[in-house]
Amino acid sequence: MSIEDRAKATAKDLEGKVQEGAGKVTGDREAQAKGKAKQAESDVRHGVEDAKDNVKRAID
Repeated sequence: MSIEDRAKATAKDLEGKVQEGAGKVTGDREAQAKGKAKQAESDVRHGVEDAKDNVKRAID
C-alpha cells in the first residue's frame, strides 16, 4: 500500500471534518453533509488500501 494513498485519504478525512465543523458553526447543513461525505470517502479509501495490503501479505 502506498503511503501517498494513505496520506491522501487522511487529508480527505481532515478536510471533511473541518468542513463539517464549519457547517455546524454557520448552520450550513449542506456543508455539514459534504463534510460527512468526504469523511465517508476517506473511510472507503482506507478500506481499499487495507484490502490491498491484505492481498499483498497473502501473496508474500
